[in-house]
Amino acid sequence: MTGQERSEEKSECVSLSPMMEAVPAPPESERVCVFGTGDLGRSLGLRLLQAGYGVVFGSRRPHSRSSLLPHGAQVLGHAAAAQSAHLIFIAVQREHYDFLVPLANQLKGKVLVDLSNNLRKNQYPEANAEYLQSLVPGAEVVKGFNTLSAWSLQNGPSDANRQVYICGESVEAKQAVIAVAIKLGFSALDRGFLSVARELEDFPLQLFPQWRLPLRIAIGLSAAFFFYLLIRDIIYAYVTQSKDISFRIMVSLANKVCPIVSLIMLSLCYLPGVLASFLQLYRGTKYRRFPDWLDRWMLCRKQLGLLALGFAFLHVLYTLIIPIRYYVRFKATERTVSVIRENRTTEFDTTTAWRGDSYLSLGILGFGLYVLLGITSLPSVSNALSWREFSFIQSKLGHLTLLFCTAHTYLYGWNRFLSSSTYKWYTPPGYMLCLVLPSVVLLLKLLLITPCVDRTITRIRQGWERGADQRNPKDSQPLIP
Repeated sequence: MTGQERSEEKSECVSLSPMMEAVPAPPESERVCVFGTGDLGRSLGLRLLQAGYGVVFGSRRPHSRSSLLPHGAQVLGHAAAAQSAHLIFIAVQREHYDFLVPLANQLKGKVLVDLSNNLRKNQYPEANAEYLQSLVPGAEVVKGFNTLSAWSLQNGPSDANRQVYICGESVEAKQAVIAVAIKLGFSALDRGFLSVARELEDFPLQLFPQWRLPLRIAIGLSAAFFFYLLIRDIIYAYVTQSKDISFRIMVSLANKVCPIVSLIMLSLCYLPGVLASFLQLYRGTKYRRFPDWLDRWMLCRKQLGLLALGFAFLHVLYTLIIPIRYYVRFKATERTVSVIRENRTTEFDTTTAWRGDSYLSLGILGFGLYVLLGITSLPSVSNALSWREFSFIQSKLGHLTLLFCTAHTYLYGWNRFLSSSTYKWYTPPGYMLCLVLPSVVLLLKLLLITPCVDRTITRIRQGWERGADQRNPKDSQPLIP
């Protein structure tokens, strides 16, 4: 190397602090390199520094980037930075990979971690990591850390984004990346060879993948009951009585749709578990897969429950504004004036008082348990609970919530089902329709908790199979000491 080359290499090295020259450089095994000084690269560098790694940034213009990078890191030109560490994070977009081609010799034998993502699916014929491997065939390319944002890297791993997916051809290279991920506080999962990179790159492009089915159900139920109640309440009054009560669409109609959808979706959270139990009873074993539709249904129960809680919140808010509505205040004033003019008195009805207080009390208790279920479904809370505690809240208290909300709706209807005026155009009211599914779920659950059925299900879930004793008679014989 000539003196001029040495001076150029020295000029590429820029310390972020005047004291950096006095700090001994960490060994190469504990030193990592980051190509890219954008938000993601800077956040990753900061996180690596906090974990005890020596960080060297590679940049096209090292002098102009020094003030933007974390304190304690070094900034070098790409060639010098590539030679300083064995593990290199590529935090640049695919369009800028060309600068790596002249560095092929320096990157030979190095581990390159590709963090890039695309703007849309199938944007390129091959995955970014595969393209990177073709540019630098002598390096070991690993896809990873691409599902993390700069914000999550700066603030540390939380329960919602703790998972890091890794894939690559070299086992040793992947182990090196996994070791770094674990030291940073993440949980790494090896997804296999580099051919899986396209799948990993598609992960950040997915928009609420687990919420699609629950959202479709919620929108479908809301639209169906909205138009059903619109016909029964608004259009019926206009056709038969020539009364325009269309103003009730905004609050009254919405306050009927929300609890109906909430109760049905809460029932849909617990119906698949009941069906799975009966399926295991029918099969007599737990060692057979559930149908795909039941698997999908069970996987989206959390989302169904959270949407149900959202509709319950809307129902509570709509109910709280009832006293301040103009229509309600007008009716109350009109009724009071009418009673005074006619000098009428009304006797206190104890039955109505009991019904009203019970209806409100069960609604409050049901909503309180609803909120508890929603809170414990958060990862930060559920991770602090044991499996028995989580199961008790989500299963036992969940069915109790369904019971309270169903009883709340029954008390709302009371004896109205006996009146013919309830069935406008011979159609049942919405609350009657929404009671069908929760009633079925509660009845099926009642059958499952009976001692004889519960005992059989417990044995099946502990590994017992119906007919296993007849197939293996020797296994059923007691051992004689």
